[in-house]
Amino acid sequence: MPHCQTRPSENTLQIKGACPHDCPDTCALLTTVENGIATKVQGNPAHPQTDGALCTKVSRYTERTYHPERVLQPLRRVGAKGAGQFEPVSWESALDDIAARLQTIAAHDPQAILPYSYAGTMGLVQGESMAARFFHRLGASLLERTICASAGGEGLVHTIGAKVGMRVEYFAQSRLIIIWGSNSITSNLHFWRYANQARRAGAKLICIDPRKTETADKCDEHIALLPGTDGALALSVMQQLITHDWLDHAYLSHYTLGWEALRARALQWPPERAAAVCGISVAQIEALARDYGACAHNGQSAAIRMNYGLQRVHGGGNAVRLIAALPALIGAWRHAAGGVLMSSSSTFPVQRAKLERPDLLGERRPRTINMATIGDDLLRADSADFGPKIEALLVYNSNPVAIAPDSARVVQGFAREDLFTVVMEHFQTDTADYADYILPATTQLEHWDIHRSYGHTDVLLNRPAIAPLGQAKTNTQVFRELALRLGFVDVCFSDSDEDLCRQAYGDAVDFDQLLEHGFVTLPTPAAPFAQGGFPTPSGKCEFFSQRLADRGLDGLPDHVPNHETAQTSPGYPLAMISPPARNFLNSSFVNVPSLQATELEPVLEIHQDDAAARQVQSGDVVRVFNDRGDYHCRLRVSPRARPGVVNGLGVWWRKLGLQGTNVNQLTSQALTDLGHAPTFYDCMVQVERAQRVEPTRT
Repeated sequence: MPHCQTRPSENTLQIKGACPHDCPDTCALLTTVENGIATKVQGNPAHPQTDGALCTKVSRYTERTYHPERVLQPLRRVGAKGAGQFEPVSWESALDDIAARLQTIAAHDPQAILPYSYAGTMGLVQGESMAARFFHRLGASLLERTICASAGGEGLVHTIGAKVGMRVEYFAQSRLIIIWGSNSITSNLHFWRYANQARRAGAKLICIDPRKTETADKCDEHIALLPGTDGALALSVMQQLITHDWLDHAYLSHYTLGWEALRARALQWPPERAAAVCGISVAQIEALARDYGACAHNGQSAAIRMNYGLQRVHGGGNAVRLIAALPALIGAWRHAAGGVLMSSSSTFPVQRAKLERPDLLGERRPRTINMATIGDDLLRADSADFGPKIEALLVYNSNPVAIAPDSARVVQGFAREDLFTVVMEHFQTDTADYADYILPATTQLEHWDIHRSYGHTDVLLNRPAIAPLGQAKTNTQVFRELALRLGFVDVCFSDSDEDLCRQAYGDAVDFDQLLEHGFVTLPTPAAPFAQGGFPTPSGKCEFFSQRLADRGLDGLPDHVPNHETAQTSPGYPLAMISPPARNFLNSSFVNVPSLQATELEPVLEIHQDDAAARQVQSGDVVRVFNDRGDYHCRLRVSPRARPGVVNGLGVWWRKLGLQGTNVNQLTSQALTDLGHAPTFYDCMVQVERAQRVEPTRT
């Protein structure tokens, strides 16, 4: 690759930037540029949260930017949908045709046009700024962006008031850290640094996860519960705290709402009941509660780090509510190093209305489509309930054919010949194969953007390090040019990307400091809820949520069983979770040669007892299947899998799989209890040996 051949010269620069990927760490980057070519991406040592360290994935970012298969000119489909056959066209020709098609559809009903995007970049500018303005002005259908975190986010909102929590750096001072539903070593590396500091100072680390992850390997204890039973475990911990009086009665009295009702519910969950539901021992539950309760008794700090894996089940929102309630029972919030952190994103004073301009809708109120049900929704006809059939789809910052659940249905929808599809991308992904036009997008090294984080409280600015490669354009520029062609003369469509970066936070963040340092730390209190002051309607930690009760839901959190269990799914006795492979992030980085060479091929981890019962062994190609479809992958008999649960490591592009599918062939479009989120880890399957299938990738 050309960037590897460049020698250092006097024309060497280091440009400050930010990692754009869907990870709580939001690292500060330094990109070395020699004669206009990016030669190295590293962590910025001046940023305390990054401390100069990057994950393996992002440290290979130049490999991704200069990838020989990168799309660098507009492409127009010439073959059948999904065949991946395209011809080059000019930007002018592509945008003229796209604008004309959209204008024709909008003349009938603009709600027949749908944007589809998520966190291919977490940037506020290349995400939903100019794009949102365009679709609001057009009157297109709205997209409910639920694919990752909305169940857990809503659980937090209805308990502690917002997506807030303890500051991540204070985990280093905690005496007990419970890592709940997170493989921090691979998905939250910089938090793990703080956890390690605490451990070296004598803290105890407990990992709660169905899989024996790399993080579980390093913790003092691992509780391998069944998927979707986290709420039952939290209730039983509460029962033990009550029974042994390991409670902070003063905190409960002054700073919580609904304690007596929650107390009554928790007392219905002795360890024997929860152990049977969770598939763990009574002793594990008792020990967990004892460790947590001892912190209350001794006045020590106890901290919980949740991540989003635990909320990808039917009862995910309620499970997060129950876990988020635990710190109030023992008064953990009194300590800077106590409490809970799942997301810090509500801390950031983002001026979304200025960025996204919902006022451009005027009096129109378009329907909302849930991105998690895109498989079904693309196949719906016109109806009074649904509205117009989806006739046009503009995809950016996402790869739905690979990452959306029930992918056989997703593929069926994308394969519609009457669906006009535009995909803005770096590579010819599974989704791009079904496009009518592929438009080349810039990478993070080639554009302006500004970021928040969901794992710390620093605002980061990304400055372009190099000029866009080939004919690549920023997302914002594409939507500006489409707006011009559709006759949208609103002055907001002339805002530059730097203008948008400045608008994102307005006067709440010193932009000159961002330009100079690349980051600004938001001022937040060390122990935000030591004396209550939760951002809830009552100002208290709400065990009982009147807002949920007003919607006809249970105001108290409870254990909500999975949609699919061994009892509800005859013939499919194995629960399957599908966490990301260590070197991938969702479907990003899957095609980076060095990372793909490390992962080799799609893998299913299985416990030795489950393998023996099926007469399969490591190295076999197996068929994993349920009523939604089947998926072929390589089997790995592994202690990382607990009995009754298989781990389908993902998310591979379908066309890089062994038979043209990936793990989402098996996941369902059923939604969570709160937040309308997908239930990726609420999935029952069966496994059998398959005839060896050679990889389809080239």
